[in-house]
Amino acid sequence: MIAAVRGVLPEHRYAQEELTAGLAALVGLGPEHLAVLEQVHRNAGVDQRHLALPLEAYEEVTADFGRSNDAFIEAATDLATRAVQDALDAAGLRAEDVDLLVSTTITGLAVPSLDARLMARLPLREDLRRIPIVGLGCVGGAAGVGRVHEWLAGHPDGVAVLLAVEVCSLTLQRDDTSTANLVASGLFGDGAAAVVMLGDRAADRLAPDGIRVRGSRSRLYPGTERAMGWDVGSTGLRIVLGAEVPDLVRAQVRGDVDRFLTAYSMGRPDVGWWVAHPGGPKVLDALAEALEVPPEALGVTWRSLARIGNLSSASVLHVLADTLREAPPEPGSAGVLLAMGPGFCLETVLLSAPGEAG
Repeated sequence: MIAAVRGVLPEHRYAQEELTAGLAALVGLGPEHLAVLEQVHRNAGVDQRHLALPLEAYEEVTADFGRSNDAFIEAATDLATRAVQDALDAAGLRAEDVDLLVSTTITGLAVPSLDARLMARLPLREDLRRIPIVGLGCVGGAAGVGRVHEWLAGHPDGVAVLLAVEVCSLTLQRDDTSTANLVASGLFGDGAAAVVMLGDRAADRLAPDGIRVRGSRSRLYPGTERAMGWDVGSTGLRIVLGAEVPDLVRAQVRGDVDRFLTAYSMGRPDVGWWVAHPGGPKVLDALAEALEVPPEALGVTWRSLARIGNLSSASVLHVLADTLREAPPEPGSAGVLLAMGPGFCLETVLLSAPGEAG
């Protein structure tokens, strides 16, 4: 059961045009690349984004990997603290109530992990079970909901928190004028989200009107390792973003979603609401085509993309929070939360709104 979900953003907000100009100056793009950058950023479907640091700070911070990773740890820990506390407050719970904390991130490296660093910020118990997940990227939020649900099936009195935190801006590669890097520089933003989830008995006591998680399914597509991910080098994390991603979505998602729903004696027409990761305009167009739904079925996702950009693992959780706030599902209706990420892979989660269907 999902008792609460909350997303948080850094305070530094910039219009897309400001970020385009700032990046061009930072990288020192020549005229031959500037026009391409401007066009790519206009096509990203993003109006504004939030950054962990003031724009002028990136020239110094991104000078080397060590410096940018130190900034990641500081910013990510701050965002994580806010997200977890906000979600617990919304659920009417305390940090001391949490039995399991699962964290996912892909934009920096922290050892001790971010969840451990939260122990110094929040009064979490010393016997807290912690599971840090690194490497899932954009699929991490959806996969995290599925894995926490599975843990709670064996711990019906349990209280769990899923945390997704990403500081994508600090992965900027200043010497990379590849199309993938230019696309990423116009698409990704910074932010975090946290979900409070409860086992069945805990839900009966604490959140009987929460969103029910009915099940999840994972799918990895063989031979697609270079479709999405990072190349790790001396300057940090260099984006791998293949042009084949929208085609993979068109070719694979419909069949996978249909097989997933069939296990619950359902079909796509039975789904009342879709919570999709905002992978970018081409990916969302391909997803709507694959699911055979009108664009407005993914309207909350499109609006999230415009408002804050793609936050990697945290994005689909922001979309879930926006859906519950801006477009509350009909009582008893079924929803599907889904995201794609490095692998290339797909994660689908079946949800149910509280109440009886009309």
